[in-house]
Amino acid sequence: MKVRFCANAAKPAAKSAVRKLEAAARRAGLGVAAKGRADIVIALGGDGTILRTAREFRGAPVLGFNLGSLGYLAAVGESEFDSALALLASGRWRISERTVLEAAGPRGERAAAINDIVVAREMSGHAAVLELEVDGRSATRYAADGVVVATPTGSTAYSLASGGPVVMPDSRSFVVTPINPHALGVRPMVVGDGVRIAVTSRRRVNGVAEKIGVYADGETAFKLGGDETVEISKSPATAKFVELEGYDPYEVLSRKLGWSGRARQ
Repeated sequence: MKVRFCANAAKPAAKSAVRKLEAAARRAGLGVAAKGRADIVIALGGDGTILRTAREFRGAPVLGFNLGSLGYLAAVGESEFDSALALLASGRWRISERTVLEAAGPRGERAAAINDIVVAREMSGHAAVLELEVDGRSATRYAADGVVVATPTGSTAYSLASGGPVVMPDSRSFVVTPINPHALGVRPMVVGDGVRIAVTSRRRVNGVAEKIGVYADGETAFKLGGDETVEISKSPATAKFVELEGYDPYEVLSRKLGWSGRARQ
């Protein structure tokens, strides 16, 4: 079996970490692919690096090695690198297929996200007014900075920081979380992942439509004008993540989010 290591080139220690891990992988009995096809791609860094790697190597199983950040997806800490490589070499791992979101814009734009699609105001100083429909039925209207539509994988990212719930990876659901809503009664929603969610920009200031951005996993996808809609639904594609033998999502939550009283890598 061959592995390939990918790291954030902007981090000074990335190249030396890759060299050390390639040597460790060979000692564990794994093949190393510097280029071309690999059975597993190992991303070195935080969640951003892992998401970029999953998009770049679409369809390949990805395993996250944590390089000093508090990434939830990077479940393998530095003290566990050698044991993780040994588990890979002995076949003691499985693939977890994760839901991917798809956003469709008013002019045929398309964007995919493993974590979340965010619809948010730009730096205008005014709240956005966003109308939310689920399967063609009016659900609510937000006066807020925006709204996050997250997969279970992304429920521990921006959605969680905005007050949304944690949803376990095998849950067949989306989380819809308003960002800084202007009403105390507005709360996040959990919906089944078979629905189509439509978010429409309704705010106008002095007759001019509020500028709204649509972001996929933190990157700009496209813009919405006045009374324009983005439709968000489950993609037919999935993202593949490697779970090593003994992986426990509840233990990772407790360790990463400090539920045991102290957040650790």
